[in-house]
Amino acid sequence: MAALIYLDTHVVTWLRAGRTDLLPELARRLLEENELLISPFVVLELQYLFEIQRASEPAEVVLAALTRDVGLEVCELPFFEVARMALGQSWTRDPFDRIIVSQAALRNAPLLTRDQVIRDHYSQAVWD
Repeated sequence: MAALIYLDTHVVTWLRAGRTDLLPELARRLLEENELLISPFVVLELQYLFEIQRASEPAEVVLAALTRDVGLEVCELPFFEVARMALGQSWTRDPFDRIIVSQAALRNAPLLTRDQVIRDHYSQAVWD
């Protein structure tokens, strides 16, 4: 069984757009070798980006396509546990980042993100 890795929102959008060329080699390899998970907050952020016209498809369309195409799954950890973990993520005021990082942290799992602030604060964050 493959290990798992959580994906940040921008990685999901690039996967959907077929823009894996924007990912460093390590990131592409991790996508191929691991079970891909996202926080439910990634789904919410995708919808938010669609609503403010920074994305061209609603979240459900993106999720359905990537579930079919790459086996992407939404993590089902209990939300209260994730929210409790997020209480300690005081390094950011961004609620999306707090929850997305906490989701991965509960499993001590890697999070694929180019976000330098997340990488500076979450030791399991990876990019290149």
